Formats: sequence, C-alpha cells, structure tokens
Amino acid sequence: MNTISTYTYRRKYFQNTLAILLRRALISEAIFNVDRTENKYIDNPYGSSPTASVTAINGTYSVSTYTTTDDTLTVADEIKVAEHVYGFENILSNFDLFASRMEQIMFAVKDKADAYALNVITEGATGSYSTPAGGFGTSTNVTTIFGNLISKVSGYSEMSNGMFIVIENTEIPGLIVAQAASGFSFADSVYKNGFMNSYMGVDIYVTRTGTFADDTFGTQTFTNAGHRLFGIKKVATFASPRGVNYEEKQVSGKTGMEIVAYALVGAKAWASKSDLLIDITLTA
Repeated sequence: MNTISTYTYRRKYFQNTLAILLRRALISEAIFNVDRTENKYIDNPYGSSPTASVTAINGTYSVSTYTTTDDTLTVADEIKVAEHVYGFENILSNFDLFASRMEQIMFAVKDKADAYALNVITEGATGSYSTPAGGFGTSTNVTTIFGNLISKVSGYSEMSNGMFIVIENTEIPGLIVAQAASGFSFADSVYKNGFMNSYMGVDIYVTRTGTFADDTFGTQTFTNAGHRLFGIKKVATFASPRGVNYEEKQVSGKTGMEIVAYALVGAKAWASKSDLLIDITLTA
C-alpha cells in the first residue's frame, strides 16, 4: 500500500468563521420588562390599598389615611469580559479572529446578565411554593404543581400578561412524560412534535442545569440552588443601560488589539407586584 502524506489529501473548513460552543438559551427579555435607558436609578413608588366599606344609606363617610412607599431599582453591578488578539494571530489565521472573539465575548456578557436577572428576581419573589417530593422529576407531580402555582396568581388583572415558568433541563424527563399522558389531542401533539413549550396555559422556558445557584454576583447575593421561578410576565424589571457595550484598544508594547465587552446591570422584583412571582423550592 502506498504511503501518502496527510498534506496530500484535500481539506476544507466546515464554515468560514470559527465554530461556536454550545450556548445557553437566553430567557430574561421574554419574561421581564427590559429597560435600556441611561439611568442609575429607576423609581417605582406605590400607594397603600384603600378599603371600601358598605353601609346602609346614610350620606356619611369616614376619612382614611393612606401611605406611599418608595421602591427603587439601582443599577449597581457591571459584567465584563476582556481579551487580547495579537496582530500575528489575526493576520496568519484562516478566520477573522477579532470579529469571532468579539462576538463570543459579547454573548458571554449577555449570558451572565441573563443568569443575573433570573437569580436576582427569584431571590426577590415574595410568593413561595414547595413541590411534592420528587419535584418536576416525578411525572405524576407535574399537574399538581402547575395547578397549585396557577392558583397563587389567579384572580389578578395582570393575568392577561400571561404566565411563565423557568425550569432547568434536568426537569424535562418528568415534564414530557406528564405531557404525553395529558389527554388525547395534547398527548398526540407531544408524541408527534416532542416537548411542548406551553402547558396548562403556562409558557415553559428551559435553562441549563446550574443556572439557579447559591452565589454572589457583584452586590447581589442569592441562594437559589434547588429553586425555580414561576409568575406573571412583565411584572419585574431588568435594567441594562445601553445593553452590551464594547471597545477595541491598542495597547503600548503589544501588536493587535485588546477587546472588551461590558454591561451595567440591575434587576428588581417590584414590591407592589412581587407576590405575582413565585419562588419554587424543589422537594427531594
């Protein structure tokens, strides 16, 4: 058999840009209000709820006092990623390394900002619910869990915004089995099309395992390992003035460019609406 050099064979690149590693789906913008204005503080004061009384007709009334309370979202944290692409690396590469690395680090900032918002708002949710033993992983629990969660936010005018739940990918097996057993037409759709992203009127968002965590991001500390988030859409706010920003800089003594992407962030479960956000505790 002939001996053929490996450089003799034809080669091609699968694509004309560097391949990108698997990325987590971003969720926050679909379920929270997003504010990109250039404000350090966003104020949302609220007033106490008046109580109406019913009496026999007598033409008199009692005057009640009321209070107003300040509630403020503060943009206090910064997410950033920086790299340096040397001139020879970009010149001698088959790819545009500057463009590739910039796109990658900008997504890294977006990904961290999304996890930041999910965790800060889960920590701020004042509604709470503990699942039956086994959580979403036990398929027979799923309809009970969804029914109990829906009951916690039902009857409020904000229901028209729509409901959501954020789970991690490890909960899919129990959920998809429950979907496949849920009535003829829905079950048929599951068998034909796979996992359905809506169940019992609730939009389901799936993030990767480990997104809900016990951690500190900047000024925010949260304890969300083993927790998930349910609620009404658009009642919490994620602020990121100007979104993701980036800069390219020449550095003395080095060829090429230093590239940095960063975002200023803050998130808030507003006190007047935080009961519409349910912090779910998974029971083992």
